[in-house]
Amino acid sequence: MSKTGRYYVIDHKTKRKFCIEPITSNNSNWGDVDPVTKKITGSYGQKYQGSVDIDESIITKENGFKNIELVPKGISPDDYIKKLLENE
Repeated sequence: MSKTGRYYVIDHKTKRKFCIEPITSNNSNWGDVDPVTKKITGSYGQKYQGSVDIDESIITKENGFKNIELVPKGISPDDYIKKLLENE
């Protein structure tokens, strides 16, 4: 896994390769809470968030990806791939 949270899954039976990339929520806010102002300070998490903004995703048709899916929150990408392969 990388600092972006991106990882790959290869199905050895079909030789299909899947790229998984956690997408950052638009309302993600990282840093320290100032006890006086109650505002977020600092920029923690901007460098190694374990996810990427949708605009920075490498998973695009222009990059050669096919059948791009956004998996709903709470669904494991690995389980999603497993069910996808079972239904082939």
